Amino acid sequence: MTEREKALAGELYNPLDAELLALHLRAEALFEKYNKIPAKNYKKRDKVIKKLFGKTGEKIKVETPFYCDYGINIEVGENFFANYGCIILDVNKVKIGKNCMLAPNVGIYSATHPVRAEERYNGVELGLPVTIGDNCWIGGGAVICPGVSIGNNVVVGAGSVVTKSFGDNVVLAGNPAKVIKNL
Repeated sequence: MTEREKALAGELYNPLDAELLALHLRAEALFEKYNKIPAKNYKKRDKVIKKLFGKTGEKIKVETPFYCDYGINIEVGENFFANYGCIILDVNKVKIGKNCMLAPNVGIYSATHPVRAEERYNGVELGLPVTIGDNCWIGGGAVICPGVSIGNNVVVGAGSVVTKSFGDNVVLAGNPAKVIKNL
């Protein structure tokens, strides 16, 4: 397996692998370019963000600044919106459904590190996929942790830290996030 295949399989991988470094440098060049394009030039912005992401709906909007690891592992559906300061660490797949909104400073992290110190110090990393269903709203400053799946029609309260998966039609809040209301 290549290091990229290991990362996508949720196995320990070497982030300094030449292929992964090239993909990361590509992503950095694209998001740096994107972050410098004036908002009024939405056609140019749209073209760059769609080149950065692996898959998108036709109608998406991402405010600047935006940051990611590779970009190619990010899939967003139709009517996706990310407000200012969004960070998506996509060492593994990050799939976000249609009609989803991310408030300012949302962090979605598929990247993690081994728990065992000797593995961390050897420089290997780990990635677990993140999936967010359709019609979700993630509140400002919320963090979605590696390996989490969120169902459809979910609202995540501002500042929440989602450390485990949840099904459809709920409001989550807190650290760690828990269901505070069924919809």
